[in-house]
Formats: sequence, C-alpha cells, structure tokens
Amino acid sequence: MSTPSTPSPPLPFDDLLHAVGSRRSSYGYISGLALDRAAPGEVWTSLAYRPAFVGDTGTGVIHGGVVTAMLDETCGMAVQLALDGTRSIATLDLRIDYQKPATPGLAIRAHSVCYRVTRSIAFVRATAYQESEDEPVATATACFMAGANRTNMLTRPTEREFGTPPTLELPDDPTGPFANSPFARWLGIRDHEDGTLVMPFSPRIVGNPILPAIHGGITGAFLETTALVGVARELGPSAVPKPIGLTVNYLRSGRALDSYASVSIVKQGLRIVAFEAQAWQDDRSKPIASAFGHFMLRRTAGSDEE
Repeated sequence: MSTPSTPSPPLPFDDLLHAVGSRRSSYGYISGLALDRAAPGEVWTSLAYRPAFVGDTGTGVIHGGVVTAMLDETCGMAVQLALDGTRSIATLDLRIDYQKPATPGLAIRAHSVCYRVTRSIAFVRATAYQESEDEPVATATACFMAGANRTNMLTRPTEREFGTPPTLELPDDPTGPFANSPFARWLGIRDHEDGTLVMPFSPRIVGNPILPAIHGGITGAFLETTALVGVARELGPSAVPKPIGLTVNYLRSGRALDSYASVSIVKQGLRIVAFEAQAWQDDRSKPIASAFGHFMLRRTAGSDEE
C-alpha cells in the first residue's frame, strides 16, 4: 500500500516569487521570457525581439504563436502567485484577441492579473503590448485548474537560473512551406499527409519538465499555424488570412510525442473566415487540444473580389 505524499507547506510570497522565477517552463527559459516585477496574483514580463520569433520574413512581424505562448506563461505565473505554492496548475482554456501586429524590432511586454480563484479554478486576464499597455498587441483571458496533478513544478530542485537565453538555431529550408516563417521552422513544423501538419517533440517546447508535457502556448501556436496554412491553401493565394482571435481548449496533456493537427473551415465570407482545428498525438480520436477562431481575409492585388 502506497503512502500518501505529504502536501507542500505554503510559501511566503518572497519565497513563492523566487520559486516562480527560477522554476518555469523549459520553453520559457529558452525563449528568454523575463519576469520583470510581480505582486500577489499579478505579473509583468518582457520578451526581447529575436529573428527566430518572426512569422513572416516579408514584414518582420513576430509569429502570433510567440504572443500566445508568452501570454499563456505570463497568465500561469500570475495564477501561481495568487495561490500558495502548494498546488500544480494546468491551462484549461485560453482566448487570444489580436489587436494589431507587433512592431518589428521592439520587445513585447505582458501584464497579467489573476482576478479570481475558486477551490479548483483560477481566472486570469492579460495584455501584451510594446510601448504602452493602452495600445495592446493582444489581449487574453484564461482559466487554469488548480491541483491539476501531482507534478508541482515549484517544489522541484532548481535546474538553472534564468539569465541570458540560449541562441535559437534555425533549420534552413528555403523551398519548404515555412521558408518565410522562422518560428514555424524553429518549432520543426512540417507537412505530414492528407492536409495535416506535424510538430516533432523536442525538449525545447516543454512546459512541465516533470511529466514532461508540451507547453500549452506552443500547442496553441501549432494550432494557429495549422489554421493559417490550411485556410490559405483552401482559399488560394488571392486571400491572405490575418488572425483576429483564437480560443484554445486543452483536452489532454501533450506528452513527449510528436503532435499532429488539421483544420476545417466552418464558415467563409468575403472578409471573415471561421475555422476549427484539432491537435492529437498517437490517437486522432483523442485530441490533446482544439481551437476555434477567425481570420480576416486580406485580398491581394489582382483579386476579382472586393
């Protein structure tokens, strides 16, 4: 008969803040996400502009998935600082609304507030911005489960202190579908079969290193990339999709396995398209996450439609 594990003692805020700052996700460390300041249930972070984060080399604008992953992690830190350090957390759902493209070359900042905690659920909202929080790049709302599992990251030994982030190496693929999307290439996303994409597992996309489990924000980035590629292929080169909003529902933990995703168009208009995407691993009937969202269609020169 197994002996029940002893619950972790509550942490004073200063100790909790140090634990949150030094025991974050593997992707958070690699991306260089900085915890700038904090208060109980509230966090300010920043992420320097890096060439590997770019979603379109033609504009230099960073990939929406970078913003999604940053907001997911910032929201998670705010939730941890609203709790007492004794419970693990997991993202249940995350909604991102894109307000405007990020200016190339500038860092992105985020401010997150956990505004309500119940016995099992924490509710949080966040803003990503550059020069002023009054002019957001994106906004987010999310729900997290408290006590989601027994792998509380805040109680594990400190593996490394957050400092200068490592160099992000980009695979060269000038003729592939992501030749103009460095972040998609860095994630290793590639075509699979029957319109699906695959994202190989890598330690650098891990969120919870104890399980290990894929970072929820990276799963969201994968779903968004799949939707962008699938909708663009379906509608042709005359309509370029621009993200408006994305809601990700997390259904199962993304394990240390390759992930697959596909997208379908739910409704198409002249200016707006609604889509639904799913991601799975070894069993398509058991998705790890689903997403619903909208793209605005930017008609290119020479298109017959207005």
